[in-house]
Amino acid sequence: MILHRYFARRFLMTFLGVLVVFLLIMTFLDLVEQSRRYASAEAGLRDLLALTLLNIPRAIYEILPLIMILAAIALFLGLARSSELVVTRAAGRSALRAMAAPLTVGLLIGVVAVAVLNPIVAATSKEYEARGGALRGNASVLAIGSSGLWLRQGASDGQTVIRAAGANLDGTVLTDVTFLTFTPDVGPARRVNAASAILTDGAWVLADAKVWTFGGTLTPEAGATTQASLRIPSTLTPDQIRDSFGTPSSIPIWQLPAFIDRLRDAGFSAQRHLVWLHSEIAQPVFLMAMVMIGASFTIRHQRGTRTGLAVMTAIVVAFVIYFIRNFAQVLGENGQLPAALAAWAPPLAAMALSLGILLHNEDG
Repeated sequence: MILHRYFARRFLMTFLGVLVVFLLIMTFLDLVEQSRRYASAEAGLRDLLALTLLNIPRAIYEILPLIMILAAIALFLGLARSSELVVTRAAGRSALRAMAAPLTVGLLIGVVAVAVLNPIVAATSKEYEARGGALRGNASVLAIGSSGLWLRQGASDGQTVIRAAGANLDGTVLTDVTFLTFTPDVGPARRVNAASAILTDGAWVLADAKVWTFGGTLTPEAGATTQASLRIPSTLTPDQIRDSFGTPSSIPIWQLPAFIDRLRDAGFSAQRHLVWLHSEIAQPVFLMAMVMIGASFTIRHQRGTRTGLAVMTAIVVAFVIYFIRNFAQVLGENGQLPAALAAWAPPLAAMALSLGILLHNEDG
């Protein structure tokens, strides 16, 4: 138990050391990038520092696997060079038992990152986008794309498709908007064009609206009416619309399951968010895989140029696993793989590969 506590403490201190180094480097680089990005906005040093501090949690969270494998490599190289691993084996402890403590620490770091750092990243990312938009002078307009913004809301009597040329940052004010209502029996039932639409509690309030009704005796244009103000019931909420514009990472993991249910109830596809949820839950296992990859190439006693080759091989293998993980997530988001398989297969495969290498090195 004393030996396990010693290895756990060594790995935790190594991880924190690597984390601090990356934190300082990325803070400096991000500050330079913010200065370049907002040079035309005449942002002050205080604004640039605020943007940098808001952006750093997201950047650190994204490179946690890299930090983890570098910490594992540094730990096991240090133990091998000081012959502590040789002494450990002489005392009857195998390499796999020596890895138990670092793996436990890696698992705990992953759990803390998902449970605590993930909500912090979601909050700081939203604030970063809001402040950045304000400095650029376009905080009230959100560019969606060449085809505009598309939404869909569900109700008991049918579905309504909403298209807008633009929206504000929260998605509660739409400009140049079209509402097309479909009923289960008739199909297209009504079309409404309006200069703007504002989302209130339970309804969209349209200004300068023109309404076409389909299925009557008159042609739609002959029966069209104009109204200065029109109210259309809605099941959407401002938070739901705002979060649906961004990436799933902008939603705290504790709110993600309920948000996925709301998306499905409203008729949206929640595949991206479901894949992201599984990926976040699998993050601790992926970090454990990074520890095992680092250990599998550096846990033996290193001599001469073999050290550099072992370190380089471990880093390359880690990057390959990271690329495969991202590729599997893309396949999962496109619906070509089940969400659980896309998120869990790469870390589990990496752990199995590392375990095979470790057993081969230990027992031949």
